[in-house]
Amino acid sequence: MTTKTQHSLHIGGEWQAERSLYIGGEWQAGVSTIANINPSDISQNLGNFAQANEAQVQQAISAAKQAQPTWEKTPLERKQAVLQGIGDELIARCDELGRLLSSEEGKPFLEGRGEIYRAGQFFQYFAAEVLRQIGDNATSVRPGVTVEVTREAVGVIAIISPWNFPTATAAWKIAPALAFGNSVIWKPANLTPASAVALTEIIHRQGLPEGTFNLVLGSGSEVGNALINSTQVNGVSFTGSVDTGRKIATATAPNFVRCQLEMGSKNALIVADDADINIAVEATIAGSFSGAGQKCTASSRLVVMDGIHDAYVEALIKRMSDLKVGHALEDGVFMGPVVDGKQLDANFDWIDTARQSGAELAFGGERLHLEHEGFYMSPTLFLNTQNSWSVNQEEVFAPMACVIRVADLDEAIATTNDTRFGLTSGIITQSLRTSTMFKQQAQTGCVMVNLPTAGTDYHVPFGGRKESSFGPREQGQYAKEFYTVVKTGYQRAY
Repeated sequence: MTTKTQHSLHIGGEWQAERSLYIGGEWQAGVSTIANINPSDISQNLGNFAQANEAQVQQAISAAKQAQPTWEKTPLERKQAVLQGIGDELIARCDELGRLLSSEEGKPFLEGRGEIYRAGQFFQYFAAEVLRQIGDNATSVRPGVTVEVTREAVGVIAIISPWNFPTATAAWKIAPALAFGNSVIWKPANLTPASAVALTEIIHRQGLPEGTFNLVLGSGSEVGNALINSTQVNGVSFTGSVDTGRKIATATAPNFVRCQLEMGSKNALIVADDADINIAVEATIAGSFSGAGQKCTASSRLVVMDGIHDAYVEALIKRMSDLKVGHALEDGVFMGPVVDGKQLDANFDWIDTARQSGAELAFGGERLHLEHEGFYMSPTLFLNTQNSWSVNQEEVFAPMACVIRVADLDEAIATTNDTRFGLTSGIITQSLRTSTMFKQQAQTGCVMVNLPTAGTDYHVPFGGRKESSFGPREQGQYAKEFYTVVKTGYQRAY
């Protein structure tokens, strides 16, 4: 049984979300449900959310395939109004939805609110891009022949998004997909279903052709696999782990389905000898520990030159001691809990690995038990680490950073590049020559000077190199490279 009745989410179980699949323009129940536990207070269930099965995924694919031609032919001003309306509502409700996001993911309210606001900006930006779809004309090498180059929608896009930025990452995929005339099937992470349903409700209110946008909550093993192995899906945009990204690339290749993969990272922040220590410390705090370090752009390697090492470490530890850890909705909290117990256990496994490798624990490394029982830990800093250690080579999605001491800029850049990843990197320096050398030689998709490695704008391309990214860039005008196909038209006039 399905229903088109609108509903709204309420924290604390006032409304239960068993009917949280959205397929063909209708809300549906799933074959089972999962509890959505608040990581700041594990006694609180935010609601029970539906889980789809493979048959429902196939239903969503069929609905999307049927709706896509209608949506692509929808007049541009109508598409622009839809995306603008979604963006406007997200921004207008950023306080309310920010609390919801923070409650289920664990990031402090100001970060949750900021994420919702940024998601709204993505939709507003691509609303404007709808009206900028202008082709190219060329003069043919043959007399009397004209050439025009246009772009068309890819078709049905499967979007698989992560839990760490549940609304923003989804928005920067959904918005361009819709802007360029594609239909969407969205599989969000199971850890953040409430934010997904909230965004879907907003999209639902815009009255898109039924099937243009679909939400299928569920496991990667069933829902995700059904999407990536489908011959009816024309593109897959994914953000998550390298292992899952490889599986997607392997599954989509035989069907010649285009894929866009944003995967792991091991970002370095270089602190040069001439760095302003205050700027270096604040960039470290924001880059390494905000969001409990659960960011693909987090700086988990701190590459520090000899001349500033001791003063920087001393100042950093002092600043870390001032950071407040607590409930995501509590005033003044800098760092909330990590997302769940599995992530917390993995973080402490990495702490044990660092110790066993010979690292010196300079700060933190503790499980915290606060007023509300949750998945809390202290921000953690290790000294005297080697870049070759696994803790400095594998992605550690934790509020944990390791200092790597180097002699000079050449060694710092070589250390930064000595990784299989290449998403972001940064340097703190007062030298134009140093910053220029770093920007030229760092093997990462994004380079930051006197800024945290975490934090990017929404109107410019985002992506990495090596095993961090595969396929066209996301965001800004570059998004059209994935969400459109180029058509070259020739015409001879009689």
